[in-house]
Amino acid sequence: MTRIVVLPNENLCPEGAVVEAEPGESVCRALLRNDIPLEHACEMSCACTTCHVVVREGYDSMEEPDELEDDYLDKAWGLEPDSRLSCQAIVADEDLVVEIPKYTINMVSERH
Repeated sequence: MTRIVVLPNENLCPEGAVVEAEPGESVCRALLRNDIPLEHACEMSCACTTCHVVVREGYDSMEEPDELEDDYLDKAWGLEPDSRLSCQAIVADEDLVVEIPKYTINMVSERH
């Protein structure tokens, strides 16, 4: 199992968290499975930016983003060099530290 350390996020995870993920699982699925309500308006199909995270540690352990993910990341609020769409960021063997940005440019919410 790979550990994902989630840095504190005022709204979604105020205390921060440490969750376990199986190699091959997306960061988004691992967070949702552990009751961290990360937005994912396109149902994890790489068609929006609501699940944007910044990978603070372990970025290089994952496959590089493909062209489609890069195109969507360009639209994400608070884009950084180590940003990923968590629905496309597949966990490998190395532990990760992720930060959920404070804002998204969400037009649709899964929680309507």
